Amino acid sequence: MKLTRPRRRLLRWVLHRAGRGLPRNAALRWAARQVPPLYGGVQLSRLTERGFVSPEAEVYHPLLELGRHCFLAEGVLVYQDRDGGAVRLADAVHLHRHVTIQTGQGGSVAIGEGTHVQPRCQFSAYLGPIRVGRRVEIAPACAFYSYNHRVAAGTPVREQPLTTKGGITVGDDVWIGYGAILLDGVSVGDGAVIGAGSVVTRSVEPDAIVAGNPARVIGRRS
Repeated sequence: MKLTRPRRRLLRWVLHRAGRGLPRNAALRWAARQVPPLYGGVQLSRLTERGFVSPEAEVYHPLLELGRHCFLAEGVLVYQDRDGGAVRLADAVHLHRHVTIQTGQGGSVAIGEGTHVQPRCQFSAYLGPIRVGRRVEIAPACAFYSYNHRVAAGTPVREQPLTTKGGITVGDDVWIGYGAILLDGVSVGDGAVIGAGSVVTRSVEPDAIVAGNPARVIGRRS
């Protein structure tokens, strides 16, 4: 649904006044009802530099930094565990429903300008950072883990310490298909494509198309 000019002006005024004269959560909920569900909030995020953070998003992270025109949908969770590092979202980053970002034990997350993260994705940054570039398209149900658990015999699994091969780095203009999993220590080059359901256990060259478990090169964009 395309917003008319009078409706855009009204919504822009309400969003500017939210928390600055108008009760914040009430104003945001009213604005959310004026647009279609799921992706309608993206339109709201474009109306002010403050973007749009749904009142149904849960932000429990004092080191969250938002760029201009960011969108955080209902059900998004941004969580700081013990010793978790910063979460930085650049301009026009979209986090759709039920995306979870958590940092702990020195891990951090940075997502570049114009990147879109579809519903139910998980970013767990412990021990190592997760860095996602600009204009990356991430399909639903993808997972990023910058750590792993040790599996030494004789120790209960829940008592095993965490370990990492390094952080996760994703370049610019990357497309990550539905349900893909990226594990610690991998780097994905600019322009690469990760096929749906892939498990990425080693680095991917720029413009490569990979798929499978473990993911292997099946073609090149160039």
